[in-house]
Amino acid sequence: MKKRTFISLKISVGKYSEFINEIIDLALLKKSSYVCVANVHMLIEAYNDDNFADVVNNADIVTPDGMPLALAIKFKYGTKQDRVDGMSLLPDLIKEATQKDVSVYFYGGTEEAIKQTRDYLDQHYPNLRVAGMYSPPFRPLTSDEEEVIVKNINDSGAQILFVALGCPKQERWMASMKGRVNCVMVGIGGALPVFVGLQKRAPVFLQKLSLEWLFRLFQEPKRLFKRYFLTNTLFIYLVSKKGLKRIFIKNN
Repeated sequence: MKKRTFISLKISVGKYSEFINEIIDLALLKKSSYVCVANVHMLIEAYNDDNFADVVNNADIVTPDGMPLALAIKFKYGTKQDRVDGMSLLPDLIKEATQKDVSVYFYGGTEEAIKQTRDYLDQHYPNLRVAGMYSPPFRPLTSDEEEVIVKNINDSGAQILFVALGCPKQERWMASMKGRVNCVMVGIGGALPVFVGLQKRAPVFLQKLSLEWLFRLFQEPKRLFKRYFLTNTLFIYLVSKKGLKRIFIKNN
């Protein structure tokens, strides 16, 4: 897919349906690849860390998860861009995988989340081919442990590997696994607990107003307040700076 650069990220562009189709195509080909679902937090992480920027920009697909990024593409390039958010991408990929007999694997999350995921899929998607699920330990893996995980994923026949380790850990992990696992990896972060009912998603009217982050902040204030305050403030500054520069160049 074609990419457009905005601040620190090269963001894939296209219609929402094109993203779904492209990921399913990668899955059917069993191409070792990875998809980053980019929001403001990821953009700022990449802005502050060149190595992480390379990790994201080397992804096969980088979706504009947050509405601010979709609007930023329109602001800079003058083309409408659909929001391709993880909260919608995960269930829609699950539906497509069920219909096209694509096998999926879930990596990451707590034991509770894995159990809830298994129960939820058994109830709502009984025909989905689940190749496996694994909750890794919350510590760096040894090289031997890593090799076992790679072997288990490949032996399972998984075609889509949903990775729920949180940003930036999951993006770094996927980059390190490219060329080692025979499937497309999709970083889903906080979408998994919402998908399986452990957390609620923001009402539709807040989603349309680009205020889904505010709903999440009320759900997890201790964990998210500092992150949102710092990343959102810096993002607004960077966008304003680019806007003023654009006006200056246009007028001169």
